[in-house]
Amino acid sequence: MASYGDSSQKIDYVFKIVLIGDSAVGKSQILARFARNEFSLDSKATIGVEFQTRTLVIEHKSVKAQIWDTAGQERYRAVTSAYYRGAVGAMLVYDITKRQTFDHIPRWLEELRSHADKNIVIILIGNKSDLENQRAVPTEDAKEFAQKEGLFFLETSALESTNVETAFSTVLTEIFNIVNKKHLAASENQSNGNPASLAGKKILVPGPAQVIPAKSKCCTSL
Repeated sequence: MASYGDSSQKIDYVFKIVLIGDSAVGKSQILARFARNEFSLDSKATIGVEFQTRTLVIEHKSVKAQIWDTAGQERYRAVTSAYYRGAVGAMLVYDITKRQTFDHIPRWLEELRSHADKNIVIILIGNKSDLENQRAVPTEDAKEFAQKEGLFFLETSALESTNVETAFSTVLTEIFNIVNKKHLAASENQSNGNPASLAGKKILVPGPAQVIPAKSKCCTSL
């Protein structure tokens, strides 16, 4: 269970998360809701890249989430590709009311996998679930795609603050668990007389060795 952290406490982990997807799907609004608990109806398109941070406590450890919001417009693609590097988590966002934004997800996923660490933790997010009467992407379509690609899945509403916290917590907790497994393996090596490079160090994780979630539990929907 993740909770707000005290900004004055020491940081045990820093995890870089990237938000990607077409323009106007609500990436900046999801970030604003998670980082500052805000929502603006007159949000403007993100130009280039911006990032915000929030510190949480996961299993008594202080985790700083550094979340990068990459611009969805095609002309910024070359700029944003550099920002995938070093990311340990990614949120692939589409708008449930615009089918085209979902149809573009495979291309975004391909780009992500070509630029980011191959073991990155990924969650597919169908945003704007508050606009159910305008839905153009059935939940089952997204769930099936997530299952096929080994992604986590949630539908969110930045406007109503639905599942935003859960989406970030899912990704951050998965990364945290992976890193802890690395720590345990390192500690066992050390106890067996082998030096453990991770032991006793604060880590900026370049990319965890993710085990793709089992199909039976990889997806969550409303």
